[in-house]
Amino acid sequence: MRSAIEQSLSLPGAEALAALTTAPEDQWFDRKSGRIQARDLAAPLVALANAEGGYLVVGISEGVVDGVTARRANEIRQAAHNFTDPPVALTVFEIAAHDDTTVLVLRVEAGDGVHATTTGHVYLRVGDTSRRLTFAQERELRFDRGETTFDSRPVTARADELDDRACADYRDTIGSSSVTDMLNARGLLTHDGRPTVAAWLLFADRPGAIFPSAHVRVLKYADRERGTGERMTLMAGHDVRFDGPLPSQYREAEETIRAWIPTLQRLGPDGRFRDQPIIPEAAWKEGVINAIVHRSYSMQGDHIRVELFPNRIEITNPGRFPGIAELHDPTAVIRVARNPRIARVLAEMGIARELGEGIRRMFATMRAAGLADPVYRQSASGVTLTLLDQPVAAGVLDGLPKTARRLLEVLQEAGRPVGTMEAAEAVGVARPTAIRHLKLLQANRLVTWSGGGFSDPTATWAVR
Repeated sequence: MRSAIEQSLSLPGAEALAALTTAPEDQWFDRKSGRIQARDLAAPLVALANAEGGYLVVGISEGVVDGVTARRANEIRQAAHNFTDPPVALTVFEIAAHDDTTVLVLRVEAGDGVHATTTGHVYLRVGDTSRRLTFAQERELRFDRGETTFDSRPVTARADELDDRACADYRDTIGSSSVTDMLNARGLLTHDGRPTVAAWLLFADRPGAIFPSAHVRVLKYADRERGTGERMTLMAGHDVRFDGPLPSQYREAEETIRAWIPTLQRLGPDGRFRDQPIIPEAAWKEGVINAIVHRSYSMQGDHIRVELFPNRIEITNPGRFPGIAELHDPTAVIRVARNPRIARVLAEMGIARELGEGIRRMFATMRAAGLADPVYRQSASGVTLTLLDQPVAAGVLDGLPKTARRLLEVLQEAGRPVGTMEAAEAVGVARPTAIRHLKLLQANRLVTWSGGGFSDPTATWAVR
């Protein structure tokens, strides 16, 4: 969408207005009436800057061009300076409308930190709305963003060291007049012309020359456990590393996973048995691209790992969960891009999508396939996503209490039999409470129990 908006700015006036009028509003594009007060633009400006930037058109409302007068246009140009803190960075384009009015197109840059209105409110662009954050959500956003986003920092390289072909292809994608204009338009060059971290990771032929850990590794195991030493189950020739520019890393990893993913004979909707991958492709692809887009590239010494087991896929990336959400309910995520410039470019390339939308789609895909919900596990150094080949009856999970669902996640994450007390401590409940909910999972044929009695301290629970 954003490239389409940018391309529309090069059209003749009437055609540009028609394109801006009919374009759907989304994560990166918003419209406001020309009658809006300048102070009321603070919320959408802040929301876009706190996400990945985008475009705010002023002078079009509900499919009608109502234009902006010359006096109001001057006020709108100063809105970011007067009503946002710190001031949102933007570029203003004017398109002649009618009756001596214009339509203003504000290109909003992704902020390096967190922006607020001068009244102290913080907003975030979520889908096609500007959502005001609660105090807790604002605190989480500030924690994720820090004083500046890492992908906006300069690297010790020159812009002419970027891959010419990759830059030219993306320049053509967004309709920019030159590679330099393209890099500047996406915040990929500093004021003195140096490439940023995002530019290097996206367009350098060998990003690892500066960021040795910025690569994706795909591994396949013969057993459900990794094993150690002589019992290591890693299959020979099934440990590969992809270390080109991020778009290439994703595409090459995607091809390898598709070729290596375990398959099983399953009954299809036509009543015939066919070879099917243990995890739907749409689900694992969302997991891989989210890891690439939202990993912490400032954390050196670790990389993204995609591990294929006979019964699951695990995707691990350095850095905290990229969003404002409880890990036991990631579908409620409020989108926060740790690397807004990387996210923006990959979205325009057709690789990445909205984070919240992608996670919800992943959950929906797993549920539609009759499989267990994806499980996120966060450690001090990163996040692991587990996609498990565990059939679940439709509607069963939705009807379970939260404690039962969290206990099921603990067993899924462990991938082995777990003692009752260990499970209880993992979710922070008393042993009798854990037993009650584990019995509920057992009744729904989600877990199995083994032991001499429910009071047996050696009794264990495992997913079916």
